[in-house]
Amino acid sequence: MNPLAIVYLPYASVALALTIWLARALSRHGEVFLVDVFRDKPALATAINQLLVIGFYLVNLGWSLLLLRQGIDEVTTITAALELLTTKLGVLLLLLGAAHFTNMFVFHKIRHGRAQTHG
Repeated sequence: MNPLAIVYLPYASVALALTIWLARALSRHGEVFLVDVFRDKPALATAINQLLVIGFYLVNLGWSLLLLRQGIDEVTTITAALELLTTKLGVLLLLLGAAHFTNMFVFHKIRHGRAQTHG
């Protein structure tokens, strides 16, 4: 068995499943926040939520694909393949976490700015 198959197949499966699961969870829980922020414009809140989900898919799948090729030249054993797989998944999760906290900061700024203008 080619050691790279140990990297490619699980990585692609986990990245895709994680992307879908996170997009749904963030959409479901984020919409509540957006509806609160855009209380007087619920259609805008829904539209922004959908646009954020599309952006999430694009960014996450883009990162996933970019990470797929990195480090494959060093893989000659099954152990090296497993180490590369865990490294790729770890980097992907860190990138997703950073993107999530960036979004939360932006939402906080939006909410804070909106609260100041409305009282």
